[in-house]
Amino acid sequence: MTRFLLAVALLVAAASPAQAAPARWVGTWAAAPSSAVPGTDGGYPNFSIRNIVHVSAGGREIRVRLSNAFGRTPVVFGQVTVARAAGPDTPLAMPGTMRTLTFGGATSVTAPPGADVVSDGVALTVPADSDLLVTVFTPAPGGPVTHHQLAMQNSYFTRDGNHTADESAAAFRERTQVWHYVSGVDVRSSALRGSVVALGDSITDGANSTPGANLRWPDQLADRVNTRLGVLNAGISGNRLLLDGGGAGVNALARLDRDVLAQSGVRSVVVFEGINDIQQTPHETDPRKIIAALQQIAARSHDRGLRVIGATITPFKGWFSYTDELERVRQDVNAFIRTSPDFDAVVDFDAVLRDPADPQRIRPDYDEGDHLHPGDKGFEAMAKAVRVAAL
Repeated sequence: MTRFLLAVALLVAAASPAQAAPARWVGTWAAAPSSAVPGTDGGYPNFSIRNIVHVSAGGREIRVRLSNAFGRTPVVFGQVTVARAAGPDTPLAMPGTMRTLTFGGATSVTAPPGADVVSDGVALTVPADSDLLVTVFTPAPGGPVTHHQLAMQNSYFTRDGNHTADESAAAFRERTQVWHYVSGVDVRSSALRGSVVALGDSITDGANSTPGANLRWPDQLADRVNTRLGVLNAGISGNRLLLDGGGAGVNALARLDRDVLAQSGVRSVVVFEGINDIQQTPHETDPRKIIAALQQIAARSHDRGLRVIGATITPFKGWFSYTDELERVRQDVNAFIRTSPDFDAVVDFDAVLRDPADPQRIRPDYDEGDHLHPGDKGFEAMAKAVRVAAL
């Protein structure tokens, strides 16, 4: 009888569903801090800034990351709230969704110069592919103000005190096209496998995509994977692998820890950098230096257990700085990317975008018009070229 009961127990255990995976924090939106807002040494005292951000994956609990990366003095975040947006391009909150965030249980927090702060989690059901309002009140001087300078998205603000908890849009009469302070949003989920970070420059940043439409190539990739992965955009317009660039952020090697390796739940990174090292002054004409930087990014990412997807550099013939010499550098770097064992996979954006009739140019129907940046259709082709299994 004892053996019979034991056998039944074992059969029942074997037939029981596997225990659900534990919930964990996964990044669903990011904007890499690019620089300090010029002329803001005194900060934004008494401002409330309502940032509109578009999440990739959804969840039922949320937290927010704020950055003082480029500040030289501490900044006080007097109150921070998050809410679902009532519609596109509006600072109006969906009724009943406003939440005040805490930091170690307190409703305010001070970020030292160069530091990020992460809020506690708060219950809020966030659908995939939706807009959130992250509103930050800065009661006192503290600057310069850290921002991401190319949002391709309107946000709103007021200089008239703490309106972070307002569901109404009435106070937010001024508009901005940058994101201030907010640098990340995480959701807590047991369904998501993790996040993928797109490390890049203006093409990843979505330069010249349709404003407010969320048609950057990482956004369109997110539409394919948002039930499994969060997609984080770490593009900064003008960014280089080897040199800092004023408003274009610090070089990719220097920002790798903050913008990629420290992201929540990160499991893979798409590395799409190098065109600005080639085409910007001073031009890098030695492909070996660009290749060495890419190898460093791959090695450091592998050390953290990430999969690394190398992306080839896209055509730029017709752009004002194009020369045959610089084109040879691009071709040499791309030859390395396509064949290097440093990458776990490759996405050949060059092959996707180039004009078959003139392979040094972007296809006319993919070209935004300046011969360097794709338009929405080109971004769609790039997103489709990424193999989901590689992530």
